[in-house]
Amino acid sequence: MTMPEAEIPTIADPEAGTCHAPGEQMQAKARASGMAEILDQYAADYPKGPHDQPQSMCPAFGSLRVGLRMRRVGTMLSGSACCVYGLTFVSHFYGARRSVGYVPFNSESLVTGKLFEDIRDAVHEMADPDRYDAIVVTNLCVPTASGVPLRLLPTEINGVRIVGIDVPGFGVPTHAEAKDILAGAMLNYARAEAEAGPVPRPTGGTADRPAVALMGEMFPADPVVIGQMLSPMGLAAGPVVPCREWRELYAALDCGVAAAIHPFYTAAVREFHAAGRKVVGSAPVGHDGTAAWLAAIGDAYGIAADKVAEAQNAVLPAIRGALAATPLDATITLSGYEGSELLVARLLIESGARVPYVGTACPKTPWSEADAAWLADRGVKVTFRASLEDDLAAMEAVKPDLAIGTTPVVQKAKEAGIPSLYFTNLISARPLMGPAGAGSLQEVVIAAIGNRDRMGKMREFFEGSGQGDTAGIWEGAPNLRPDFRESHQKKLDKQARAAKAQEMI
Repeated sequence: MTMPEAEIPTIADPEAGTCHAPGEQMQAKARASGMAEILDQYAADYPKGPHDQPQSMCPAFGSLRVGLRMRRVGTMLSGSACCVYGLTFVSHFYGARRSVGYVPFNSESLVTGKLFEDIRDAVHEMADPDRYDAIVVTNLCVPTASGVPLRLLPTEINGVRIVGIDVPGFGVPTHAEAKDILAGAMLNYARAEAEAGPVPRPTGGTADRPAVALMGEMFPADPVVIGQMLSPMGLAAGPVVPCREWRELYAALDCGVAAAIHPFYTAAVREFHAAGRKVVGSAPVGHDGTAAWLAAIGDAYGIAADKVAEAQNAVLPAIRGALAATPLDATITLSGYEGSELLVARLLIESGARVPYVGTACPKTPWSEADAAWLADRGVKVTFRASLEDDLAAMEAVKPDLAIGTTPVVQKAKEAGIPSLYFTNLISARPLMGPAGAGSLQEVVIAAIGNRDRMGKMREFFEGSGQGDTAGIWEGAPNLRPDFRESHQKKLDKQARAAKAQEMI
């Protein structure tokens, strides 16, 4: 298919967006280039504030991981070479075992619209039905700011689906929400296919009972445990969205109810609602959370009260026993950007821990209201769209027995001699649902708190080293030049005064 020359967009300004341009400038360029509708949708789906957005890795990392985890799905990136290198490096570090396509560009191809033609040609070349069910094409910051219109790509080539998404750092707050962008785009495509006619069954088959689709990346054992909880009600656990193969999308949409285990999947929820499905928030975590969630699922499916009670009675005593087996007597601050922070806090509190602060980089949504209210009733300060400064201030004020957080939070905690756990690798990588979830979380928390004495000894041993002018590796004392430092500081102060004066004009 050859697009008429008049329809190929051109960019008047070769500097329509650069890696180093401020976010506001790139946002303005993107809107001027015809991307206003997409950015307005992102602003509605993923509201920012109270500050601009949380400090996080490139958001495209989230959507890239979703695509790389799916069987028979190819991935193609369009963006600055440095961005693509960083994204592919981190993705392979996290276990990706396949190549990522890349469409490079320069100022000329950006200005003339040749970049869009290059993307289209690359997709045609890559679309091999023997290898792929779908190809995901992702615009990073510069192509989005330049208005490269992936929406004009063919939706299908040689039987291979083409899914184009824009994931700019200046329009998507976190990498967690970028997962939702791709999941929502795929659900939208799959829903259109299902509405048009019969679609193939998933490779693993479909449930023989009404099922509940699960939104949010979970520990592999959790969906199995959820299925066991639902069984007394005559229900089954459906596919987990983001899915691992294209056909699972059809099965997910076929579920009568979808559960927003991670509550930020706004685009995915929109597709389930468009398919006429009900959506339930929170998750079966801990005693109270499991009881309330099973009741909500039963209500959504119209299950008789005695069947719901049977399901609750089958699992709640075991959860209560697991919570009481190894109680936590500790104060813990918790923060992260995965979307399950409120669920983990609930489990910690039911295990006996005191959790005065919970920070999440994700926004407040209708599907996190129940968890937020439960925590608030227990005196927990919950901060949505939490910044690194919020998390550090809470940790420094509380001085907890354990800090669970992101890498910089863990780093600061260790510097202060506070035991800490990295949320993504050590909490998200464990089961949370059912009795196994309670026991697993308690085990890792107790072990971490037990390291306090060792942390104190390490802090005492390294006290004063590697700080300030002595940071790094030196074979001798650093050559300090306070005169240069003073002169440079005067220049900075002068620039700051000039900028302040300019604002007042």
